[in-house]
Amino acid sequence: MTLAQEDDQQRDALRRHRRVATASLVGAGAVYFGTQFVDDPGYWWLLVRSGAEAGLIGGVADWFAVTALFRRPLGLPIPHTAIVPRNKDRLGRGLGRFVSRHFLDQEVVLARLHQADPSLHLGGWLARRDNAALVADRMLVLAPDVINAFQDREVRGFYRDVLATHVRRLDLVPVLDRLLQVFLASREHEQLFDRGLLVARQALRRNQDAIREQVSARSRWWVPRRFDRRLADEIIDGVDEWLGEMAEHDHPVRQDFERWVHEFSEQLRDSGALRARLDHLRDQVLASDELQDMLETLWEDLRGALLEGVTGEGSGFRESLIRSLQQFGETLQTDPQARARLDERLEALLRELVLPFRDSIGTFIADVVDDWPSDSLVNRLELAVGRDLQYIRINGTLVGALVGMVLFLVTTAVFG
Repeated sequence: MTLAQEDDQQRDALRRHRRVATASLVGAGAVYFGTQFVDDPGYWWLLVRSGAEAGLIGGVADWFAVTALFRRPLGLPIPHTAIVPRNKDRLGRGLGRFVSRHFLDQEVVLARLHQADPSLHLGGWLARRDNAALVADRMLVLAPDVINAFQDREVRGFYRDVLATHVRRLDLVPVLDRLLQVFLASREHEQLFDRGLLVARQALRRNQDAIREQVSARSRWWVPRRFDRRLADEIIDGVDEWLGEMAEHDHPVRQDFERWVHEFSEQLRDSGALRARLDHLRDQVLASDELQDMLETLWEDLRGALLEGVTGEGSGFRESLIRSLQQFGETLQTDPQARARLDERLEALLRELVLPFRDSIGTFIADVVDDWPSDSLVNRLELAVGRDLQYIRINGTLVGALVGMVLFLVTTAVFG
């Protein structure tokens, strides 16, 4: 049901109850004036007249009271009438204070949160496929707009600046030191050394002819070529043998490399100059056009992949999202720790985003009420509570009639 349909239903109900209240008032008046035409009324006629008279008075009084809440009765400038439109600003401030002080009180809100157990109810709701599909469809409708928002140059520039700011604040030394410690603990540096030896020996074999040409080019003209070739082959074989010996764990060059790696690890932690060079290198990389172009290309590729995933008919992304939401709901149902973590996050969200701004929320409510036109406010309140107020009019007529008859009975019984 839409809000307009709900308003129409409330308006029809108010109209019906207002007719009943008016009919009861008119009925009391008709009975009262009708009994005035009875010649020499007896006891029972006087009883009915007294009841009708009191009912008429009570009905008129309650009609006046109900009408005075929203407008001037009969348009007359009677003091203390049209209470709602004349005190709209005060009502708005009072409503805002009431909500902020009583509805958004920290203890009240958190107590209600704990009683409601929202994570359990959310889990049960999401575990149903139709609900998970509803959430997934809403997310997929919003996803393209969210993704395309990053296509805006200013938005991308903002997030690029935020990323650069956080990277500049990052101390690279502890990060690199931790990576180096993991590198050393797993003996990756030895594999790196062995890989370097393998690459060097392969390069040596691939470039044998070039080495022979260089040796021959640097040789004296009177040295026979076969000696140049033999010398080049000896050099190649010697270097290859030397590189092969380095594969042994006790080779001096390998041990020098081991010491250098550990010394570099210590320098990384203790050297201020090295830290400064790393920071300078980081700033140079961040300022480089190459990095900006790379990030731009990376984002465009990522954006295209995301859009294709959320909008593509055959991507299966929707079905995967539905299953993920269902699994999340089932996890919340079966895992108390997961529910506790979600409840803690909800509580933190309330503490950080809602409760600190409760006064602002109260002010917002007051401003909204203040911005409403008086007629609109009157119509809203009358639709909300007008039906119950018509019952006050009906009860005023009926109770007045009953009291009038009781007073007549008591008066005649006591005074005759």
